[in-house]
Amino acid sequence: HVQLVESGGESVQAGGSLRLSCQASGDIYRGYCLAWFRQALGKEREGIAGIFTGAGSTYYADSMKGRFHISEDKAKNMAYLYISNMTPEDTAMYYCAAARSWSLPLRPTEFEYWGQGTQVTVS
Repeated sequence: HVQLVESGGESVQAGGSLRLSCQASGDIYRGYCLAWFRQALGKEREGIAGIFTGAGSTYYADSMKGRFHISEDKAKNMAYLYISNMTPEDTAMYYCAAARSWSLPLRPTEFEYWGQGTQVTVS
């Protein structure tokens, strides 16, 4: 069983940067995709980036390339999302999710494990 806990969300000013963390428990380093999604108020949940724990390769949604960077620390069972040059449009609840089977682009319906989310507000 996989459990995910996000942290690091806070209020930041436009132009700033932030690193979100996802603490994973369970055996996620056997072919999982660890991904970050976000959901703004009144909008659908959208995929940002994923990291494939077996190969260590990464994927970014086209609209997220450039300002987002996903990484992992296998020793700590952690995944991170670094966001730079933030704008008010980045305001959303950010979620970490894990899936054993997935397709690209990232689809929330394919992810069976979710964290509780961490709120990011940009003003």
